[in-house]
Amino acid sequence: MGFDNGIFNRKLSKYKALYFLIIFAPVALILEFSHSEPLLIFIFAAIALTPLAKLIGDSTEHLAIHSGTTIASLLNVTFGNAAEIIIGIVALSAGLVNLVKASIIGSIIGNILLIFGLSLVVGGLKQKEHFFNKENTGYQSSMLFLAIIGLAIPTILSITVLNPTTKVSVVGQENIQFISDVLAFVLLGVYIASIIFTFVTHKHLFAIPTMEREEANGQSRGIKSNKAYEDIDNQRPHSDNSHWSKKKSILLLGAGVIGVVLVSELLVSSVEVTIKKFGFGEMFVGAIIVGIVGNAAEHSSAIMLARRGKLDLSIGIAAGSGTQVAIFVVPILVIAGIVLNRPFNLVFTIYELAVVFLAALILNFLAHDGKSNWFEGIMLTAVYIMIAVGFFFIQ
Repeated sequence: MGFDNGIFNRKLSKYKALYFLIIFAPVALILEFSHSEPLLIFIFAAIALTPLAKLIGDSTEHLAIHSGTTIASLLNVTFGNAAEIIIGIVALSAGLVNLVKASIIGSIIGNILLIFGLSLVVGGLKQKEHFFNKENTGYQSSMLFLAIIGLAIPTILSITVLNPTTKVSVVGQENIQFISDVLAFVLLGVYIASIIFTFVTHKHLFAIPTMEREEANGQSRGIKSNKAYEDIDNQRPHSDNSHWSKKKSILLLGAGVIGVVLVSELLVSSVEVTIKKFGFGEMFVGAIIVGIVGNAAEHSSAIMLARRGKLDLSIGIAAGSGTQVAIFVVPILVIAGIVLNRPFNLVFTIYELAVVFLAALILNFLAHDGKSNWFEGIMLTAVYIMIAVGFFFIQ
């Protein structure tokens, strides 16, 4: 029994170690008020976002324990992308539209290529070949292709028949914004339908294998089956600190959201100066730096699960998070633009659309046989690096 408790305590220590990085949040605030170097503020704020995003995710998971399966599912999908949404809204209110668009693309390809790739590499070091639920992965890639169509229509129209450089530029821009608004609500409707599909009518397709359910809680913000939520409480170690009370979960969830809002303000205010001073392209900062920062907590969870051989759960985080960004975060930001009177359309650059399309295509190729190895992970990671180099030279 002593040996088992020792293992549990070591796992618990590793699990909570990320929270120590929260100290960077007050440090970033102090640097801001003391008018310190913007680059330092940007770095400290970026680091602080990781534990704060994790706090939101963990609070949601613990709060789900005290709710029914339906409410637990809704909590998970509602707060799962809170960090990206908050960062996007703050940047949008500051007028950094291109940075917001690039961060969306960066978040999608970061999950599908970089994190999924690293997960396959790490998992492949222990096991030569991994098997996963190809139906689930195929479903995620199909959703991504649907989102790409939604992003491509306004983009293609803006450079062809509704080109804003023509003499009907004002009318063309209004039409593009209207099309973007309509498509945003269509994507949001598809997202709601996907929740019904995964949690109600076809939840058996997304059930987590019995041996993996014990890893589900606190690890993934992606789509989970209702059965996973039903088993969460039984799978947790029954100790006094096994899970948080409902009151504690709500308080920490609120603290996490407020923390992300404050730190996002620091990040956005410092990123403008950093871009100008160091010559970084706005798209590079948004796609690569902000795209990674907003998902850092989930990235570590995906890699850790893959290391333990839980590839289905790892894919649930990587591919699932990428899909949620495409069909949930994007519509929310469009709606936020309407509320804030900061028009946010779905017109992206050809390069952005191309890299997302390639990422979805690669995910689809990997899903067709339901198995993978470490070399496939190397290839995915290499593709991400090549895309990142491309973003670096876009000014």
